[in-house]
Amino acid sequence: MYAVIRAGGKQHKVKAGDVIEVELMHGGGPGDTVTFDPILVVDDDGTTRFGKDASRSAVTAELLGERKGDKVKVFKYRPKSGYARRQGHRQMMTLVEIKEIAERPAQKKAALAKAPKAEKAEGAEAPAKGAKAEKPAGAEEKAE
Repeated sequence: MYAVIRAGGKQHKVKAGDVIEVELMHGGGPGDTVTFDPILVVDDDGTTRFGKDASRSAVTAELLGERKGDKVKVFKYRPKSGYARRQGHRQMMTLVEIKEIAERPAQKKAALAKAPKAEKAEGAEAPAKGAKAEKPAGAEEKAE
């Protein structure tokens, strides 16, 4: 079973037990559990699901730590002018181990029903369409 997930603006094809490198994920330390959502594609023994069918699945992973990625060399050059600039960059990456790809239980329609909207407080009515907003107290117009 494999899944295609989106993490850090990139797509990764993963299966249980894989260790992947994704862009830095803030707020989590080693040992924390992460769930990836949305899932783009899920394949289970030749049955491929995508779209709404794939959204019923969940990919659970564990954060292993952070490290720097490969070095990227930046070289800017303009011919015949003596302009040459060299710069290096190493992006911080997070190591993630995929624990499982599982289906979530189907949600019942009653749980998905929206709660009734709260009533507006008295005197807090919205202004009529096209009406000008009142100026705050102390705001004076300049006389010309």
